[in-house]
Order: sequence, then structure tokens, then C-alpha cells
Amino acid sequence: MHSPRPSIAKEKGLPDYVQTDVVAVHDLEQLGYKQELVRTRGLFHILFMTLAIMAVPYGLSAPIATSLIGGGPATIIWGWLFVSVIVLPLAFSLAEISSKYPTSAGAYYWTYRLASPKTRLVLSWINGWLNLVGVWTISLSVTFGTAQLIVAGVGIFRPEWVAAPWQTYLIFVGVTVISGVIVVFLNHLLPMIDILSACWMVLGIIIILVGFSAKAAAGRRPASFALGHFDPSASGWNPGWTFFIGLLPPAYTYSAIGMITSMAEEVHEPTTQVPRAIVYSIPIGFISGMVFLLPIMFTLPDIATLLAVPGGQPIGVMFTLIMGSRSGGFGMWFIIFGIGMFCAISICCAASRTTWSFARDGAIPFHTIFARVATSSTTSSSTSTAVPLNAHLLSTAMQLLLGLIYLGSSAAFNAFVGVAVICLSASYAMPIALSLAGGRSEMGDAPYKLGRWGKPLNAWAVAWVIFEIVLFSMPAVVPVTQVTMNYASVVFVGFGVISGVWYLIDGRHHYAGPPIPEDPNHSEKDAGSLETVSP
Repeated sequence: MHSPRPSIAKEKGLPDYVQTDVVAVHDLEQLGYKQELVRTRGLFHILFMTLAIMAVPYGLSAPIATSLIGGGPATIIWGWLFVSVIVLPLAFSLAEISSKYPTSAGAYYWTYRLASPKTRLVLSWINGWLNLVGVWTISLSVTFGTAQLIVAGVGIFRPEWVAAPWQTYLIFVGVTVISGVIVVFLNHLLPMIDILSACWMVLGIIIILVGFSAKAAAGRRPASFALGHFDPSASGWNPGWTFFIGLLPPAYTYSAIGMITSMAEEVHEPTTQVPRAIVYSIPIGFISGMVFLLPIMFTLPDIATLLAVPGGQPIGVMFTLIMGSRSGGFGMWFIIFGIGMFCAISICCAASRTTWSFARDGAIPFHTIFARVATSSTTSSSTSTAVPLNAHLLSTAMQLLLGLIYLGSSAAFNAFVGVAVICLSASYAMPIALSLAGGRSEMGDAPYKLGRWGKPLNAWAVAWVIFEIVLFSMPAVVPVTQVTMNYASVVFVGFGVISGVWYLIDGRHHYAGPPIPEDPNHSEKDAGSLETVSP
């Protein structure tokens, strides 16, 4: 798959990363695409971006009320361990396929290459829309969750204030705009911002560990409580299913591990660095999550008090009670808020690349507009940067429009978290299942090979995704009311119907599938790279 051009680059004395970029550009051409974005990320950059998207402390604390409903400390600690182990086969499976097809097109491209000629067009369309809706809604959940976190932070000093839906929405708009401005205008600094994000998270976890352990103003819990207390009464489900309900936050935290593949065309050596980032993120995430959770469980305030907090976001109250002062609680809250903002930046960046790549293959309305790449030079050097500006604006606009649903129904809006996980998980599982069904014949020359472990790991990954879809379709509490109903399956079906109708109206006329050079039936008009414009 590699060309002899790297040896020519070496003879000219060019840097190592330039030599690897020559290989990466050639490999991308073999997949059917031209290089349009700029390769600026190495292993640590892409790994730190993966960790920023996971945002473990944020992902575990923002929806902590669900974990408390789902049994409390025992579910939180052992559920985190359980999900961290069970998601590893999915990470290995995604790593293997991404090493074989290192393109920002990601899962729908993999689906097209691994499916049969008769089904690959429609399956890649379905997968692409699942992935697109997934990245839009997971980005929405992060930006809106960060807005709700701000409301909780204000509540530390003004506990009597209950934010109206429109106030929360305006804060959400502010978070979305700030993260968007950084993604667009500071694109050349994003790798450095990813490093800063990793440093912030590590130092923040250490500060929380020391601060909570030292203060423990709400009292200290024995190990029997921190590691073994389990109370299913808040959920109304039987104890077994209550435990699984409590797995929603850790499953949500790991749900977007595949989004990093959308950055493949900006990585120096994507065939090895992207797979490593996906796999390394799981053990690193597990360790950081355990170090974050343990001091909270050993100093946890009264659970009933936390679940009674207006608005359903108990972080501000929990941190204040543990630290024994509003200023101390606010300081710990600010750490989580910073992680949320870093996550919003990284996940919105990845969502824009996913949107751009799908538009590049003619699968989005007005795709010629959204597939354009804007180029400019940085102010500090002559280095060129390339940003899929229109795709980013589309992704942002969709988040802002979907956020309006919160003004009418918070219950329906909360379903988007479930929809995000369902869509992303289904899009990841489809190419894995196709590879498995095909005897994994295409994976024989993958740079990141699973070898004889491939079949059991792939099967495990698909089985987990199926269970995850069921889990995120169920209500967290019973009996079910209009407020507690989980509308994820309804919203999921709604998006599916919309994408199906659009395929019949327009998609089948413009979508010819991802470009494959050896495929003579592929339309050059829809497959080729589009013109590059300046803003």
C-alpha cells in the first residue's frame, strides 16, 4: 500500500514527519481522496484529543444523578470497572479497521468497503447518517451539559435561583459559540490545546483527590459504603436492572471513542497513531476515572439530598458539602467546568470533520457547499491551515436548532443523550459485524492486526453494542411518566425516517458511495475532492 516516495523524501534530507506524511498522502489517494486538510498531529496530540473527547471526570460527574439512582457507590465504582473492561474489544476492533482505512470518512467508508457490492451503497448511507446524527447529538449533549454545569456553578452562590429553560438555552448558545470560535480561528493551535486539556485534567484530578480527602466536611464513609453500598429503591427497577441503569454515565463517557477517526487526515502517521490513540485511551481513562471517583465515594454526602437538588444537577451542591464552603466547592466545580469546555472544543472539531467528510461524498443536502475547505495562513508563520468552515457551521447550526427542543420539553431533549450513544454505537458495530460476517478476510493486511483474537473480540464488541442500544432505550426510573419516559428510541426512529426519505428524494441521485479508485462505476462528480476556497 505504501509508495517508494518516502525513500525519495529521505534522500532529500526532509524531516521524519514529512516522510511519513508522504506515505499518508499516498495511502489516502489509494482510498480515493486527495489531501485537503493539514497534518499537524502526532501520537500524543491525537491521544490527548481522544481523552479530551472522553472527558472522563466530566462524563462521570455531569450525569452522576443517574448513577446515584442506579444504586449508588457500588454501581459507580464497579460499574466503571465493568464498562472499562467490556468496551476494550470495541476499541481494539475499531483500531484494527481504522488502521486499514485511515480516512476521515470513518465508519461509513469502512461499511462500504466491507459490505457486498449489492448492499454496500445503502448500508454506507445508513451508517453515514447514523454516524452524523450521533456526532451532532453527542456534541450537543456536551455543550448543553456544560451549560447546565454553569447553572449548577451559579447555584453554589445562589441556591435559591432556578434557571428558566430559556436562560439555560442562552448559556448553551454561549458555550457553543465560544467553542466554535476556537475551532475555527485557532485551528492551528488545537494540537497545543489538546495538550493543555490533558494537563488540566491530570492536575484537576490530583487537586480533587487531595482536596476531598483533606476536607471531607460532609463526613467520611467507610470502605464498606464507598465500595459496597447499593440501594435500588430510587429507580423502582429490580436490583439487577438498577445496576445496569447505573452504567449509563460510564457507557456515555466511552461512547465517542470512535470519533477520533474523523481526524485521520490530520495525523502524521494515521495507520498506527490513530489505532494506538483509540486503544490507549481506555486504560488511561479507566485509571483517571477511578482516581477521580474514589475520593468522591469516600466523602459522599447524603444521597437523598443530592437527588433533591432542583434541575437534577447535584455537582455544585455535592462539591460544596464535601469542601465545607462555597468557595471550596466552586474551586472544585471549576475544574470540571474546564474539562467540559475542553471537551466541547475537541468534540465540536471532530463533529465538523465528520460532517465535512460525509458532504465530500455527496450525502448531505447542498453537499458542494459543505464540502468546501477554507484555507488561510497563521499569524505566527507561513504555515497554511485548512478548516472545513461550512461543515462546522452546519454542525453548529444543527446543535443550536436541536437545543430549542429543551424550551418545550426537557424530557424529550434528554433523549438526545441516548440517541447519540445509540447512533454512534450502531455505526461502529456495523462495519465490525460486516468484517466478522465476511470471515475477516479484509483485515489480513491491516497494520494494526488482531490476529487470532479478532473473531472473539469482534463478536464481543457487537454483542456489547446490541446490549447498549437496549440499555439506552430504557427509562431510568419506574413507574414511567411523561417526564421520566425515555424518548431515545422515538427520536432515533424519527431521524431514521428522515434520512430514508431524503435518500429516496435526493440521496440516490447524488450519493454514489465513497470513492474507490478501482471502482469504474463510481461517479467522479460526487467522489472527487472539491475546490478549496479562502474565507
